[in-house]
Amino acid sequence: MNLEEKVRKSKEVIREAYRRFPHERIALAWTGGKDSTLVLWLTLEVCKEKGFTPPKAMFINEGDVFPETLAFVKKWAKKWGVKVDFVQNDDVLKQVKKIGDPVYVEKLNERNRLALERLGFKGESFPFEPESLVGNHLMKTVAMNSYLEKSGAAALITGIRWDEQEARANETYFSPRSAIDGPKHMRVHPILHFKEKDVWEATHKHKIPYVELYEDGYRSLGAKVTTIKPSDKPAWEQDLDHTTERVGRQQDKEQIMKRLRDLGYM
Repeated sequence: MNLEEKVRKSKEVIREAYRRFPHERIALAWTGGKDSTLVLWLTLEVCKEKGFTPPKAMFINEGDVFPETLAFVKKWAKKWGVKVDFVQNDDVLKQVKKIGDPVYVEKLNERNRLALERLGFKGESFPFEPESLVGNHLMKTVAMNSYLEKSGAAALITGIRWDEQEARANETYFSPRSAIDGPKHMRVHPILHFKEKDVWEATHKHKIPYVELYEDGYRSLGAKVTTIKPSDKPAWEQDLDHTTERVGRQQDKEQIMKRLRDLGYM
């Protein structure tokens, strides 16, 4: 498929989601990164074309977000008229002030303690690190599932891609999720068939905004402390065909991605 065929395919997935689910029960995961911003733009385009109600966007604050990313989300949410729900695990965050601070299990609520049990974690405390197995599960998966439960969302649109990470290579456009730590719902993945270079080509062609960090050399944005830029070249000028997109992300997380996805992570 060429780029416009890929865009059309993505829009058809989004239209199908709107045919299958009540419009007010569709949510969209917006990290502020290039992929989810492209998906949000595509969704808003479909909504304009069809007169659909735009979905609410969910932004997860994992506790170590780049300030540039947060500012970008707030700016474009206002410009695009998107309602954003900022989601975080306050039960964990109330114990910490900085990365590495100890989190004591006995002080956590029942939901977080049960989530740790599912991980097989048996310690009395753990250091606050959003990109670790424990950190990802509590700060992202638990926070996300709590939001889905409270909002009553039946479908969650995300920006994951087949080529982005090995654990996502077999994902489908419509992926039903059973109740683990949250409610049953459908994950909708409109840009699975995009490659990294396709995302940038679409972004530039359609003048879709992006976080300035990509111009500085970052290719994939995660937690601030554990994300590095692999080059000083803008992301789209780097060797996208022969280097790993997520090389700047904490590699421990990359190795445990399948486990995280089994637990409900995107």
